[in-house]
Amino acid sequence: MLLRTSLLFLSLTALARCGAIDTVFDCQGICARYSSCFDAAYEVGSCTERCRVASTNDREFRRRADECKACIDDRACSTATFNCAAKCGCVVP
Repeated sequence: MLLRTSLLFLSLTALARCGAIDTVFDCQGICARYSSCFDAAYEVGSCTERCRVASTNDREFRRRADECKACIDDRACSTATFNCAAKCGCVVP
């Protein structure tokens, strides 16, 4: 019984960490993309940290960041601008 409880705890911990890692990569990707497409001087590290904190504290923000990242993936900057502005506007300025 103790072994099952321990395995369950470890599994849940691993899943929680995967979500946190996914959030960091989403945030990093979104912020880096904004920098490369619009403002080379944009502070990617600060943006990533703001996004990560907001994603940790707010599920709706995390959902929007996920949608933004999915939208901008595999799109040129100009295409992403027109197609993803509504989804990404709350994540980056």
